[in-house]
Amino acid sequence: MAQRVLIVEDDDITREILVSMLVSRGFACDQASNGQQALEMLGAGEYDVVVTDISMPLMTGIELMEKSAELNLRASFIIITAYASLETALEALRKGAYDYLLKPLNFEDVAIKVKKLLEHKELVQENQALRQEINAQYDFSNIIGKSPAIRKLFATIRKVSDSDSHVLITGNSGTGKELVAKAIHYNSPRRKGRFVAINCGAITETLMESELFGHKRGSFTGAVVDKDGLFKVAHNGTLFLDEIGDMSLTGQAKLLRALENREILPVGATAVLPVNVRTIAATNHNLWQEVQAGRFREDLYFRLNVIEIHIPSLRERPSDIPLLVDHFIQKYNRQMNRHVRGADPGVLEMIVKREWKGEVRELENFIERLMIFTTGEVIAMEDLPGDMQPVEASARRPREADSLRSAMEQYEREFIREQLIRNHYHRGRTAAALKIGEATLYRKMNEYGLSDLE
Repeated sequence: MAQRVLIVEDDDITREILVSMLVSRGFACDQASNGQQALEMLGAGEYDVVVTDISMPLMTGIELMEKSAELNLRASFIIITAYASLETALEALRKGAYDYLLKPLNFEDVAIKVKKLLEHKELVQENQALRQEINAQYDFSNIIGKSPAIRKLFATIRKVSDSDSHVLITGNSGTGKELVAKAIHYNSPRRKGRFVAINCGAITETLMESELFGHKRGSFTGAVVDKDGLFKVAHNGTLFLDEIGDMSLTGQAKLLRALENREILPVGATAVLPVNVRTIAATNHNLWQEVQAGRFREDLYFRLNVIEIHIPSLRERPSDIPLLVDHFIQKYNRQMNRHVRGADPGVLEMIVKREWKGEVRELENFIERLMIFTTGEVIAMEDLPGDMQPVEASARRPREADSLRSAMEQYEREFIREQLIRNHYHRGRTAAALKIGEATLYRKMNEYGLSDLE
């Protein structure tokens, strides 16, 4: 759809030339001979740009712009003025005009400025739409669940988002700690700043200082250019320190200094840089136990742990699992262009009962796998992997046992086989589940003919 421009000019010849020139360049263009007529047209229709003379009868260009703002009309203004009235044009800029044009007009310049203004508005609208999309994506309401534990988490995020205090997020791996951190950031006053994440466990000690604080060219081998650290990148935003418990004691000391002084010193630099950063740290360790063991600095622990948020595991909120399953089914319906309506009640029961050591991340991967292999409109029992297939009662019952010893051996074989399936034939986990040693398990597997390939 052509973008609409309104030309407001009391000189008929100038107005007609402007309209003709802009129409020839693909703009939808209307015209008004005075400010009062233009205001009525603005109220009756949508215009992207208004190009208006300042000096006009009935209503000046600045008055037109002010009344348009009072009515919350979305048009942007370019003001036309004579050189002698340049001060008035500057006043219009202070009041919100995008640009001004001087008489006598260069008509090509008019077209260029209108085009630039429209491109600017389009970019602003795209940025607003992107920000709304990001905010919606990371809104805390998109953390799936209705259990008391999750409702408590929602309430905490709401309160924490309005503050600027440092936050420590705890919970098992896979529970969604980064999702919570992003929810806090994108619902906080810092939402216009950047959210920057670093996995402290994935960066070597020698590179950690450079990653966080940056470095100057030539400060060490391989430093061929200056590099901004993540603290500087996250200035006026949020820095997410994931797996903070894996940071070395040396790195912890330098991080503490940056947090306390609110300034950083890039490697190889001589002048410190002030930074305004909110930190959100996350860990799957018990940091207080790490402090007592001497592996984590106590002063840094208290600096980071102004507010602690614990994310409950799935075993603490089993009632949320069906909601998560449905959420992931809908997600992969969109991604895979599928139309799976849900999961069979028996499947849901098996999923709820299963132990999810990898938490929500493991559950999502599991549903993605089911979505790939299922062929029906509903995920059925036969779509489940072998370790989740129900063991038939007949398999549990001794078959034609001729003695108590024989019956017990048959039962033991099936019980070991079931545990092997449930633990994906991992001998260590199976032995632990059976409460026997691995050597005993290996001997019994040989005795009963239970191979890893069964």
